[in-house]
Amino acid sequence: MTHLTILLTSFQTWLPRQKSNSSDDLLECFKNINLPEKELIFLRNLPVNTEIASTLTIEKIKEVNPHFVICCGMAEKSKYLHIESQAFFEDKYYQTKVNLTDLIQDLNITEISYDAGKFVCEGLYFQVLQYIENQTNIQGLFIHVPILTTDNINLIREDFEKILNRIR
Repeated sequence: MTHLTILLTSFQTWLPRQKSNSSDDLLECFKNINLPEKELIFLRNLPVNTEIASTLTIEKIKEVNPHFVICCGMAEKSKYLHIESQAFFEDKYYQTKVNLTDLIQDLNITEISYDAGKFVCEGLYFQVLQYIENQTNIQGLFIHVPILTTDNINLIREDFEKILNRIR
């Protein structure tokens, strides 16, 4: 039986007041979970620096040759998981090859976003999508994660697990 390999990334905090990064908090929830026919590989706590985060992620892609790369970042002001459809840099942009409408169908707390934020998250997503553009065997996503609370954590975890299970 062939396993689908998924590389999952998260960031460190970038402001002194932040106790943790919700992207990493979410990945922590999945570090000991076994999903049918899926192998999860983690690259956690990337520095909040586009060049370094992109270099480390692309090196990891080359090392493990995943079928899927899902980069995660924190969206402090959001209430939903946001799956980013595209990433811009200067006058270029790349879109994910994933059908996002199908991916998020019937999810409770997940939306498609068309603005990855013009920060390190978008920089990393752009570099990853650019790197995998001509590789037919790798797909990429970026998911922004809201601050996890007792009110939303179960819904966020449930939607994220459904996303992981729907990936083919």
